[in-house]
Amino acid sequence: MAIEASGVVMPAWPRRHLGKLFLLIGLGAALLYFALQSPVSKALLQWSPALARGFAQNIVISLVAIAIGSLLGLLVGALALSPLRGLRWPARIWVQCFRNAPWLVLIYFTTYVFPFELRIGGVYFAFPDWLKVTIGLALPASANIAEIFRGAVASIPATQWEAARSLAFTRGQIFRSIILPQCFKRMLPPWMNLYAVITMGTALASLVGVHDVIDTAQIASNTVNKTGFTVVIYLSLLALFFAYCYPISRLTQALERRYAFY
Repeated sequence: MAIEASGVVMPAWPRRHLGKLFLLIGLGAALLYFALQSPVSKALLQWSPALARGFAQNIVISLVAIAIGSLLGLLVGALALSPLRGLRWPARIWVQCFRNAPWLVLIYFTTYVFPFELRIGGVYFAFPDWLKVTIGLALPASANIAEIFRGAVASIPATQWEAARSLAFTRGQIFRSIILPQCFKRMLPPWMNLYAVITMGTALASLVGVHDVIDTAQIASNTVNKTGFTVVIYLSLLALFFAYCYPISRLTQALERRYAFY
């Protein structure tokens, strides 16, 4: 049945199920209340601010890594497309080396190769571990972005190059005015997917002493020293990473569908 109000037909089923809905909300609130009274839940709430600060460190590492990797990747990708062999081969070697290198090995490499501080003009600047990890993640990111860029350029029909040449455009003009604008749409979905992967890869930072969310969880687990709390806190980390990366994945799929015909 339906109820008419001001000329608008409204279904009657929400009224029938309204009591059930309030009952479910009440039961959920009661279960949440009793869950928060347990020692494990109280300990998790106490450590939540520290976990949030640690996860913020992971996000900073991922953002800086994708920024550095994007700049390097676009440069390497452009060199890989160069007609000059002296520029093309070093770029391809870079891509093959860093695409096939384990991320953990690169993180250890950058951690121990770079010094703890840099001297510039007689002034010493600290070189923190989180920045070394960022560089370690930016290297494989640059190789993958270079391949994404190369694939995007290769996906442009050759007829567009030929039509532009027939209009007396130079190679640089064709690249800047015709090819690059189309490449951006093709690159955006895989670039976002790569960012989500790098965000998950920041969990390796704790292995070299970076105080991120994983390191915070380990400290909390050792401090509370309860098996139930350890299980809950690592499940919370899974939920935290999922809540951050899943919307990126969904947006990537939406962009792929949107640009499927371009």
